[in-house]
Amino acid sequence: MLSRTADNLFWMCRYTERAENTARMLDVNLQMSLLPQDAQTREGSWLGVLRISELQGLYQQKYASISPHDVLEYMVRDPENPSSIFSCMRSARENARAVRGSLTTEVWETYNTTWLELLKHLHTGLLERNPGEFFEWVKFRSHLARGVTIGTMLQDEALYFLRIGMHLERADNTARMLDVKFHERDGGGQESRAEPAGADALQSEFYRWSALLSSVSGLEIYRKVYRDVITPDRVAELLILHGDMPRSLLASMRAVADDLARVSNQRSTETERRAGMLCAELQYGRVEDILASGLHQYLDHFLDRINDLGNRISQDFLVPLSA
Repeated sequence: MLSRTADNLFWMCRYTERAENTARMLDVNLQMSLLPQDAQTREGSWLGVLRISELQGLYQQKYASISPHDVLEYMVRDPENPSSIFSCMRSARENARAVRGSLTTEVWETYNTTWLELLKHLHTGLLERNPGEFFEWVKFRSHLARGVTIGTMLQDEALYFLRIGMHLERADNTARMLDVKFHERDGGGQESRAEPAGADALQSEFYRWSALLSSVSGLEIYRKVYRDVITPDRVAELLILHGDMPRSLLASMRAVADDLARVSNQRSTETERRAGMLCAELQYGRVEDILASGLHQYLDHFLDRINDLGNRISQDFLVPLSA
């Protein structure tokens, strides 16, 4: 497969996954903002949305303060924000258009229709009237694109590059959300193992971790796996080490490693080795060891390795050979 085609396929699916992740994050944060909380807590919650995407600095160049309206505007509509839902869906559609010959008609029509419907929804003000409905629509279109792709595409290199992009983006997003939410709990410092005191604090903790699980469709899965109260340690274990949790780091990295093996070439041996090592460490890891060494440090190192894998995949498969 031509490296330019592989590049378009990889980023087409990665941008779609990023749009879905952004919608999930904004939807849950908007619901949480309806709960009783002081102004500082509410501002910190919306600041966390920007920190997850590493957009705090760029946002503050355009806006004087942190407000729900401005954050939503920046993360949904802003064409200058490369991680906004608008920018991600535009880029996904443009990448799909560039490789129409490698896609089935159903896949292309799904991406094209999604883009046209997005323009309509933004023009008619669906986000302002019913933000929950808008975010559900974004998630549904991502689910639809994924299902149509799996259901109609030939299982060849094109499909494998699509899945590599999707799972690499998913692993990156899950790690970022975990890191920011645990960092918020600890006031930006080291992991504190002390339990909150008082009924209000316990209730706040419950809603915080429920929201995090909901943002990755993990609340029902948590209840099936643990059948007990929600605790931070178990949330971390589920989202990092449970291979049967679709959005866990282990599940995502296992898929990346498997698909890299399927598209292997003469230059990709080291990339496959690094992906396999990361997958093995997750498969045989223990949450006690991760928390003891520091969750923030662990996730920070994981994100560095994910970024390295993305760069190596570009070098091995996506960058033209003459570059």
